[in-house]
Amino acid sequence: MTAARRTTITAGVLLIACMLGSAVVLRRIDQIRSGATLQEVLYISSPKLLKRVSLGYEGLLADIYWTRTVQYFGRKHMAYSDRYDLLAPLLEITTALDPHLIVAYQFGSSFLAPPPPDGAGMPERAIQLVEYGIRNNPDDWKLYSDLGFIYYMDKKDYAGAAIAFDRGSKVPNAHPFMKIMAAQMAQHAGDLQTARMLWLATYQTTQEKQIRANAVAHLRALQVDEDVMHLQDAVTQYGRRTGHLPSSISSLVAAGMLRGIPVDPDGHPYKLMPDGRIEVRQPDDFPFIEKGMPPGYKPPSKPKFKSLE
Repeated sequence: MTAARRTTITAGVLLIACMLGSAVVLRRIDQIRSGATLQEVLYISSPKLLKRVSLGYEGLLADIYWTRTVQYFGRKHMAYSDRYDLLAPLLEITTALDPHLIVAYQFGSSFLAPPPPDGAGMPERAIQLVEYGIRNNPDDWKLYSDLGFIYYMDKKDYAGAAIAFDRGSKVPNAHPFMKIMAAQMAQHAGDLQTARMLWLATYQTTQEKQIRANAVAHLRALQVDEDVMHLQDAVTQYGRRTGHLPSSISSLVAAGMLRGIPVDPDGHPYKLMPDGRIEVRQPDDFPFIEKGMPPGYKPPSKPKFKSLE
């Protein structure tokens, strides 16, 4: 064995030993005060300092901190804790040490976002974490999906969810469901124009029959929802002008509030109910409508899909 090779092997062994020693020292520092535990205090919170002591092994140290994060969350969760004070800092350290550790973003956000005891109840920190992951891994569409579900499930922000899913749908090789989720979220948010645009884009950019049929069904439902809203507004305006509800939709036409009798996408006129509500005649033909349904109506378990063609 040459002297150069012996030197290389010796240096490598020393580096690994120093790395392991650093991990032990860091853990001991976190527990240095009497009675202090990981749950209470995190003494070294600077990723820059940790990178220096890692001696170039940032990835290994990131794995160590990710393990500590999982252990910390597990202990808190098992104890039904309502406080996870160190969870976000541990995740920030982990991802700063290794910005490409995807599992830390995916599981870390699911630790942060849900309310206690299932999580830390910090959806904003979860969003920050995933956005950091996206900046460092812009071609991973699953991170956009995680972001969209945080907005949808934890913040009930359908518009924010629509934007997140739409961003992810533009990533190369993104799953087709990203476009579907973007359109559904926009529809839930009441942004009918955006939802129509997204559903139309979904229809035009896929050849899968089931996805195209689903897009058509939603486009038909959007048309119904928009028609019902306009008709309901006309009924309200008529009542304000006259002091009573119109007796029929023809009354709205006669009053100059409509150009003609509006019909649904299948050509059936809408119904004006005695209490002033607008209903569709065949709600089973529009399984995704949110307006125009009779009271207590339950959509069919197997919706009917029709083609635009």
